[in-house]
Amino acid sequence: MSVGYKPVLWNRQKRMYDFVILGAILVYCVIFIGLNVVYHPEIAPSTLIIRTTATLAVLMLHIILCIGPLARIDRRFLPLLYNRRHLGVSMFLVAAFHGIFSLFWFHGSGNVNPLFSLFTSNLQYHSFVDFPFQTLGFVALLILFMMAASSHDFWLKNLDPKVWKTLHMLVYWAYALVIMHVMLGAYQMEQSPVLSSMLGVGLMVIITLHLVAGFKEGRKDHQRHQFIENGFVKVAALDEIPENRAKIVHIGKESIAVFKYDHKLSAISNICKHQNGPLGEGKIVDGCITCPWHGYQYLPHNGSSPPPFTEKVATYQVLLIDQVVYVDPKPFPEGTAVEPVMIYG
Repeated sequence: MSVGYKPVLWNRQKRMYDFVILGAILVYCVIFIGLNVVYHPEIAPSTLIIRTTATLAVLMLHIILCIGPLARIDRRFLPLLYNRRHLGVSMFLVAAFHGIFSLFWFHGSGNVNPLFSLFTSNLQYHSFVDFPFQTLGFVALLILFMMAASSHDFWLKNLDPKVWKTLHMLVYWAYALVIMHVMLGAYQMEQSPVLSSMLGVGLMVIITLHLVAGFKEGRKDHQRHQFIENGFVKVAALDEIPENRAKIVHIGKESIAVFKYDHKLSAISNICKHQNGPLGEGKIVDGCITCPWHGYQYLPHNGSSPPPFTEKVATYQVLLIDQVVYVDPKPFPEGTAVEPVMIYG
């Protein structure tokens, strides 16, 4: 979160994250190249480069798609989510190297433009067996480029969080294109059952994680609430809410985070203005509700970011009756100050 836009703001955690990414990439390349040299000494250097970068990019894409549901299932994965964009940009760079190298290796020796050759050398679009799989990879790379190029907060701010999030959900289309690109390429050029099996396992892991995370969220969305007079809804017993943390409730279309702090209770929207992160899964740091995804902060009594920041979320009225917490699901306008409920005793 920054007042102005700066190219990159690396703190200690971001540096460690990036060093781990770079180290893992180097280790993977060394191991993959070493195994191929040992077991396939006849392999050409160009083929080795293509295979190394291709498998690395696909593996990184699978990891990226697993981080989201893992963070929803278990909070211990939130540090991976915090800087997931760095991993996404790194994956794009690996995929771009693979795509550019392959483009010029397979299409750069003729007398026509390599891109023109890419789209005209195989026109068997009507055939599944002979489908031009390289064009699928090209389209997937374009999507990944748009995501990497728009990963900075400048685009998030100016595109609007919902538009930005919709754009980045295209990663699933890119994933589908990558799967078809690799499967068709393996079938047409290598016919490797090992590669197909590994892709199948990866696909099943991603689907399973998303289903488990969705089921967990669904249970929250369909939980029953006890209503009292004037539309207030039971949230939880007071001692069920940890200090400086929140209880999340889903009532109709409202997702509400009720925080307990400094012998007080306040409720704000659970949806962060940055990337729709779950504010209720964060904690209060220096008097501010801090989003667990990227550290955006809001004052608990009015849902406003501390000056000079301008983000605001909706606030809600809270009641405390006989050590039971209730909330009115009707939101106040974003940034509206609501007197916190005091906790006595």
